[in-house]
Amino acid sequence: MASVFPSEDWFNEVRSVFNSDDSYRGAGGGSCECRSAMKIGRRVFLLNFEGIECAPVVEADKGALADVDFYLDMPLADWQAMVKDIAANGGASLHYTLNTLDLDRAEGLSHSVHEDQFREDLFFRYNQTFQFFFDASARIKTSFG
Repeated sequence: MASVFPSEDWFNEVRSVFNSDDSYRGAGGGSCECRSAMKIGRRVFLLNFEGIECAPVVEADKGALADVDFYLDMPLADWQAMVKDIAANGGASLHYTLNTLDLDRAEGLSHSVHEDQFREDLFFRYNQTFQFFFDASARIKTSFG
C-alpha cells in the first residue's frame, strides 16, 4: 500500500528507511543535530535529527516554526515534483536536489522565523543528510493525495 505525500505516515516510512540504512551516513551525511520543518503548502512537518537518526516526524501547526532551527518552504506542486523525480531516478536528479532547489529560488528554500543566521545555516551544514533523507523516499511506494 502506498503512503500519501505529504503525511506523517509518508515521512515516517522515509524515516524508517533512512534510519536503517548505513549507506546514508557517508559521503557528507552522518551526525546531524538540528530541529527542522518542512512547510508543504499550508502543512508543517517537524523533522528532528539526533546524531545519525531522524526522530519520529509529526505534523504541527504553523506556530511550531518558531521552535525549529530552519524550515524548508515550497509550494505543494514543487514538493510533489521533487518526490516524483526522486522516485523515478532512485535519488534526486540534478534539477531536484535540495541545493539546486535552493539556488533556483530568489528567496531560497531555507527560512527562519527568528532570523538567526547560525541556526538557519544548519540547513547548509547538513544539506547532504537532508538530501539522503529525501532520497530514501525512492524506496517507498508513494501516492499523492
